[in-house]
Amino acid sequence: MTYRITRHDGEENDITSQNFDNYDDAYDLLEEIYGDMCCSDADYEDRPYYEIAEVEQ
Repeated sequence: MTYRITRHDGEENDITSQNFDNYDDAYDLLEEIYGDMCCSDADYEDRPYYEIAEVEQ
């Protein structure tokens, strides 16, 4: 199986152009990017919402 990170707004960027061999690798990338954000001080309107999706082959 292959996984991709998608944006809810449909835009493409460096994150969404990658394929991952497993869910954990995709999750680890998002954790690396957003892991230091705290819910109380995050301005989510300025950041895109990402989702990890399985790619049909």
